[in-house]
Amino acid sequence: MAGSVHGLPFLKGHGTENDFVIVPDPDGLLDIGPGAVARLCDRRAGIGGDGLLHVVRSAAHPESAALAGEAEWFMDYRNADGSIAEMCGNGVRVFARYLVHAGYAEPGDLPVATRAGVRRVHIAKDGPDGRPGGITVDMGRAVLPGPDGIEVAVGPRRWPARNVNMGNPHAVAFVADLDHAGDLLSAPSVAPAGVYPDGVNVEFVVDRGPAHVAMRVHERGSGETRSCGTGACAVAVAAARRDGADPAVTGRPAEYTVDLPGGRLLITEHPDGRVEMTGPAVIVAEGVIDPGWLTAAG
Repeated sequence: MAGSVHGLPFLKGHGTENDFVIVPDPDGLLDIGPGAVARLCDRRAGIGGDGLLHVVRSAAHPESAALAGEAEWFMDYRNADGSIAEMCGNGVRVFARYLVHAGYAEPGDLPVATRAGVRRVHIAKDGPDGRPGGITVDMGRAVLPGPDGIEVAVGPRRWPARNVNMGNPHAVAFVADLDHAGDLLSAPSVAPAGVYPDGVNVEFVVDRGPAHVAMRVHERGSGETRSCGTGACAVAVAAARRDGADPAVTGRPAEYTVDLPGGRLLITEHPDGRVEMTGPAVIVAEGVIDPGWLTAAG
């Protein structure tokens, strides 16, 4: 990974405390390897983050060039360990906030290309008090694939889990107490073996009231995070099905409030299957990385 002799610009942002290192690279000139990502996301020796948002024009990246006609910008998202992820719901909101912050976009509707396809984003105007408006993301349609009989385990405890795909895989378990998920420093066990060959995000969920749940999550490649947007969507869809609500059948939207350690998200599943997520996104800092510091990173 190389920047100019004057350093590599970066920003830091978060969505409900799911935090990201943002690396602007409109023309796709940077080769950001896994080692560089892990070093940047290191919370003690680096900048620190749950992941990295590489901001590049769709036409300038081989994985998104085919989407350039639909979306000018591609969110090249990486987990904190440097591994590639298909999608990150909180990341999309922070990505959109950065584009407005940098003058590349205006409040309103904005398409963003991701590895899970194009996501439609609506950026609300700032409020009269100057506070940034919320950001709503069309997260696409949830897929609830088989097989049945999936279980997740932490220590001696085991729970049945619902398989939900939001462009990335999730296993959603309803539990009696969020503390039963343990410290989530390591990935919970998932059975049967091989059901998630590329790893899985595991959500633990408790009820807080009607259409109101709280969750904790272990994100593959990052460990426990303060928030997970795709995970909140998966949880809302799983909770709706558990509660007997299927908008495609009833013709009525299913709306759930999802509390996460880092804040609150509002998730709405529409009768046509689209899942929308609304929440905040904040840019907190920007600066320059010493180019020599990343020399040893791949």
